[in-house]
Order: sequence, then structure tokens, then C-alpha cells
Amino acid sequence: MNLDKIEKLVKIIEESSLQEFSIQEGDIKIKMSKRAGESVAVPFAPGMGMPVAGTAAPEAATADETSGEVEEETYITSPIVGTFYSAPSPEAKAFVKVGDRVKAGETVCILEAMKLMNEIESDFDCEIEAVLVSNEQRVEYGQPLFKVKKLDD
Repeated sequence: MNLDKIEKLVKIIEESSLQEFSIQEGDIKIKMSKRAGESVAVPFAPGMGMPVAGTAAPEAATADETSGEVEEETYITSPIVGTFYSAPSPEAKAFVKVGDRVKAGETVCILEAMKLMNEIESDFDCEIEAVLVSNEQRVEYGQPLFKVKKLDD
């Protein structure tokens, strides 16, 4: 992939409503994301998975009926449309399970999209309260994957 082709891709993404875009041509993988109105291209080394940070869904506040305290619900959501995989391979154990404590940047699952495996990472330290999807289930953009409890520093 030459520089002209990359520059054209950046221009197309800047002018579109897409927030994220990724492409693979041979051994070269490129991911572009809009952040605060900017496009950023990040190349990945051949043979490496493409890390994609999981996004936290807006926190929903629910009132505890007995104490009146407000409890916030937090989720790790799917940043893309794809197929959910709980482990790196069928024989391997799941990345996380209910009760696990996860550090920011730790992989929680893989989402396959267009034959690319995207490692989904937690954006914050948390404890997994529930796994909301099953292995090999198709997921939508923004769909909650895990219900989590944020951990204080």
C-alpha cells in the first residue's frame, strides 16, 4: 500500500460519517479512528492482532429500592459489528469470566469482523459482573458485551 492510497483513504474517512475504519492489504493492516474531529491512521505489524479498545456504554443509574442509593451500571460494549469469541482459540480458556478483575488495557474478548480478529480491551480497571453474550454470537455496534463494576484506584 503506497502513501497516495493511504492519503486518499484518510480523505475519504474525514469526509464521511464513519468513526472507525480498518483495512488489510497483504501483510499491512491500517486502522483509522476519528477522535475529536481528527483522523488517525495506525499501522500494525504483520501477524499481530488488531487491538481495538472496548467502549464503555453510558452508565445507567438505578435506585436501590431499600436504601434509596443510586447504583451505576457500567458495560463494556462492542465497538464494531462482528462475531464474539470469548477465547483466543476453541481449546483455550476464556479471556475473562464472572468475578474476574480486569486491568485497563487487558483483553476481554475477540471480535471477528471481515475475517480480521480484533482484540477488545477494557478501558478501565473493573470486575466482570456478567457476560452478556455467548461464544460465536453475532454482535452489533454498541451492544453490551460485559456488565462490569468499575474498581477504584
